[in-house]
Amino acid sequence: MRTPACNWEWHVVNPESTNRLGRPVGYALVPEGLPALLADEQSSISVRAAFARHHLWVTRYADDERYPAGQLVNQHPGGVGLPAWTTADRHIDGEDIVLWHTFGLTHWPRPEGWPVMRVDSTGFTLKPIGFFDRSPTLDVPPSGGGKHCDSKAGPPVT
Repeated sequence: MRTPACNWEWHVVNPESTNRLGRPVGYALVPEGLPALLADEQSSISVRAAFARHHLWVTRYADDERYPAGQLVNQHPGGVGLPAWTTADRHIDGEDIVLWHTFGLTHWPRPEGWPVMRVDSTGFTLKPIGFFDRSPTLDVPPSGGGKHCDSKAGPPVT
């Protein structure tokens, strides 16, 4: 089992929609805690895959911005995708946004991984935050009869 390397989460909220406590509703993005790109910033992979240098990017929605690494990440010289889009520094408050969460795996070479590398997995959780004014379980009606605790029901069936 992998131990998370970090324990942060990001909240994406709508300040115009608040719950009973006056807090904005939104979502929490909880990553599994894997490292960002470990390659040297001057290396060719780091220049081409600059999107992997950070765990989270936020951009204003644009229909033509679909490939965060550029269309051909292994063939372009760099400077495209998320790093280029974010240099525009477009206003995002109150706009439709795209949350880009970068996660990946860092290959730790070992003899068992050659010639076929093992399968590894990663991911994240997206949790709703503050949508209910209280726990929805407080509205669950009581069960009818309580027969499961009735001492007159007799001995358990074996």
